[in-house]
Amino acid sequence: MARVCQITGKRPQVGNNVSHANNKTKRRFYPNLQTKRFYLASEGRWMTLKVSTKAIKTINAKGLEAVLKEAKLKGTLAI
Repeated sequence: MARVCQITGKRPQVGNNVSHANNKTKRRFYPNLQTKRFYLASEGRWMTLKVSTKAIKTINAKGLEAVLKEAKLKGTLAI
């Protein structure tokens, strides 16, 4: 999955570059994705995820187990 957060499902959005003369050309807004390793204590192993910075904050707040469970139910995590 390229440029898609594995936890939140955030994807690139499409918009316009608007010049001073009000000319509009297409552009993309990419999510702030980071490749990050998390320790999964229940299985005793490390897990590498491509996640947005918002997802990192969510994992810190709720815990990895709960967030992974939610992502599997939502269908964004394919692990």
